[in-house]
Amino acid sequence: MAAALGRSRGGLSSKIHAAVDAAGLPLVFVLTPGQAADCPRFTAVLDKIRVAGPVGRPRTRPAAVAADKAYSSKANRAYLRRRRIRAAIPEKSDQQANRKKKGSAGGRPITFDPQRYRQRNTVERCFQKIKTWRGLATRYDKAPESYEAGLYLRGSTLWLRLLTSTT
Repeated sequence: MAAALGRSRGGLSSKIHAAVDAAGLPLVFVLTPGQAADCPRFTAVLDKIRVAGPVGRPRTRPAAVAADKAYSSKANRAYLRRRRIRAAIPEKSDQQANRKKKGSAGGRPITFDPQRYRQRNTVERCFQKIKTWRGLATRYDKAPESYEAGLYLRGSTLWLRLLTSTT
């Protein structure tokens, strides 16, 4: 886990990759170095999802995924197709230009559902709720293990708040 702390222009930092349910509650966190690219972490985040139901084994495959342009890649789209997960990931402009430059050999344009993509703001709202804890927002913990533990603790309090308010 020591690799989750990396150097970027602002100094030592980390990136948080998260999977969030439709209600804006966190399901999974993956911590990576600040200078690392987002795209390769997409499958790692989705592979960690385990949602327990009332009976049976935990659900590991969401029906749909909405992600930002940073997660747009041929490999991620192939992964989602293999697992039969619908994707709402906009295509990067350079990828689009490359595809168009190849003409008919470039393939079909990606399918993109703007209605489903609008729900991606639930992820941003979840990050806003997480960053209300000053220690997580300013990254006081230098050890990645402690920082990740704080993320899961904050995620647990968000879930507990929901569960205790409905009873």
